Amino acid sequence: MKYPICLSILLAFISGQHHARAQEQWKFVIEKEGIQVYSKEVADSKIKALQVQCRINAPTTEIVALLMDVDAATDWVSHTKSCKLVRRVSASELYYYSEISLPWPLENRDFVARVSVSQNPATGIVTVDAPAVGGMVPVKKGVVRISKSTGVWHLTPLNAKQTQVQYTLQLDPGGAIPAWLVNSLSSQGPIDSFMNMKKRLARTASSIN
Repeated sequence: MKYPICLSILLAFISGQHHARAQEQWKFVIEKEGIQVYSKEVADSKIKALQVQCRINAPTTEIVALLMDVDAATDWVSHTKSCKLVRRVSASELYYYSEISLPWPLENRDFVARVSVSQNPATGIVTVDAPAVGGMVPVKKGVVRISKSTGVWHLTPLNAKQTQVQYTLQLDPGGAIPAWLVNSLSSQGPIDSFMNMKKRLARTASSIN
């Protein structure tokens, strides 16, 4: 009797590993103008995580500068109604508040994020970590506060004028938005944001030249 039991445990273990690997796999969703969007299932959440990959014709330093420019967010981040600096800790760390516009009858969302920048000295890859944090700004009436959100940028310098960008986002929008609706519409926001980012960086480059 020991062998069938051991075999069952082994099969369950293998099946569990396979299921975990399947959950970890990114699935292609859409591509537009070189901007690729992927999604994957997240344990204990009905909302899928998103990953965006794109090559941008701009130095890594200029992309970091844009990500740290809080006032510029309304110009390129999709559906951003307002974005304000809460506290600047250093040149590589800050806190900001942002409100996201959603179409009626949905309520707007807002959040406070901590942004920190670090660089791997061996590879040159820059990581911009931007998770949502609690407190710091009072909750507004009629606006749903996003408390669970992680966003990470990995910027890989390809040469002096090109950067490979990978952005990963996982969040819980809170409130009464059906998960299926969030998942079906979530890919368009990153596409719009990255297209706007490309245009803004191109304008910056042309003004310098």
